[in-house]
Amino acid sequence: MSQENTTESRSKYDNLEELSTQQLLEGINSEDQLVALAVQKEISSIEKLVDVVYEKMLNGGRLFYIGAGTSGRLGILDASEIPPTYGMPHDKVIGLMAGGDRAIRKAVEFAEDDEGQAWNDLSNYGLNEKDFLLGIAASGRTPYVIGGIREANKHNIQTGCIVCNTGSILAKLAKFPIEIVVGPEFVTGSTRMKSGTAQKMVLNMVSTSLMIKLGKVRGNQMIHMQLTNEKLIARGIKMIVEALNVSENEAKKLLQKFGNVNSVLSKY
Repeated sequence: MSQENTTESRSKYDNLEELSTQQLLEGINSEDQLVALAVQKEISSIEKLVDVVYEKMLNGGRLFYIGAGTSGRLGILDASEIPPTYGMPHDKVIGLMAGGDRAIRKAVEFAEDDEGQAWNDLSNYGLNEKDFLLGIAASGRTPYVIGGIREANKHNIQTGCIVCNTGSILAKLAKFPIEIVVGPEFVTGSTRMKSGTAQKMVLNMVSTSLMIKLGKVRGNQMIHMQLTNEKLIARGIKMIVEALNVSENEAKKLLQKFGNVNSVLSKY
């Protein structure tokens, strides 16, 4: 099978139904260990994309993710975790997927095959030249994602992609392609496995690096996190204790007064 169809190539394992539980787990784990090494090979490409997106966001732009199926869900997951983790507004990193929000839990048949729908979805957000569009598609040939990237290019909007094949249509269209070739899946064609793991790793790298560069981390701590439960409140108190060398009781009072860790540290 041609190199560009790696995500659909036959698994190196066979007769899976005859393997023991231990054999299945060891096989999956063995394949998973290859993912980080594949990502490592693309760090320079990831770096280029992050630096461009950073400049966009520094100047008021937004980061959009588009995808279908597992890829779309991973983009939505990453985007949804940015506001509580880093205190960013909900409209700065936005994830969209083929089929809309209802497709997050239940697949919407043929939604990914509509090449014009992504641009329609993006138009609802007023996508413009200040923004950046990142397409996520393991195969690199998902019509929904390709259509969105192609239209964004026409409108002079910077684009990138995360794919798991080489020489894909999507990588050729995107201005900043990231190609993480992880090889055949343990279950043939099941790109929710190694390909999905690779995409999740890259999304973690992209968004975390951006948030650090945008000043949402101090030292190694999430000082802008939203204090939405007791665990996070306790973490916030500990941060203040360590940063200001005050008692836990005083740290708690300061947190209650100013509302978040960053505000406290900015005042003292």
